[in-house]
Amino acid sequence: MEKKSVVIIQDNEKRNMELEKIIGATPDLEVVGVATDGISGYRLLEEKKPDFAVSELLLAGMDGFCILDKLKESSPNTKLVLVSAFVREDIIAKALSKGAAFFIAKPYSYDVLIERLRDLDENRAAQKARVYGEGVRRNSLDEKISNIFINVGIPPHIKGYAYLREGVKMAVDNPGIINNITKKLYPMIGERYSTSASKVERAIRHAIEVAWNRGRIESINNILGVRAYVGAEKPTNGEFIALVADKMLLEKVQ
Repeated sequence: MEKKSVVIIQDNEKRNMELEKIIGATPDLEVVGVATDGISGYRLLEEKKPDFAVSELLLAGMDGFCILDKLKESSPNTKLVLVSAFVREDIIAKALSKGAAFFIAKPYSYDVLIERLRDLDENRAAQKARVYGEGVRRNSLDEKISNIFINVGIPPHIKGYAYLREGVKMAVDNPGIINNITKKLYPMIGERYSTSASKVERAIRHAIEVAWNRGRIESINNILGVRAYVGAEKPTNGEFIALVADKMLLEKVQ
């Protein structure tokens, strides 16, 4: 198996060493460069032209946004995952508009980061699409779901955000799972994130409540293409997951 190359750009040497060690232990990824500032990091990207890069937003010399801008010319095929403790909707939207493959809130799980890098592997995504029987690229699906969540007001740093995204992806791959949300979907998400089904259910419910409390009902209706919710009314966990999954299937995400 050909390994995909990764460059790490974070200002904490200890964290870089930990991540390099964990990535190095995977059979399909390898670290080809590590930097602790933006200028050195960008030089590495120019030189190595890696498949993937993991970069912090705030870096000395050159921030993550600047790196994204320069990558478009110097290494357009490198897919960059931006990580930051600054989680605001405008920052996330700007990162995605500049070409970030994913935006991950700090602190983050190394396991989740590695899974996101694997999702960006087009060959792996194509294999998964064939297995699932859907013409859906995982990275495109993740981006579509993330954009919906951000626009309806679900903040990426809360646990329910990640659980909801996994739930939608599962429903896209297997629509029938919505009919077994308590016995199948919650436990499957819990197993993936090493938590209980009841905690998954509560976190998802909280994420939906956050969106409603922010008064994004009109945005939700517009984005999902329905006018099902008015006033204080909000969907159940299963209804929300089903609505987003249906939208993904109808659009036939490529």
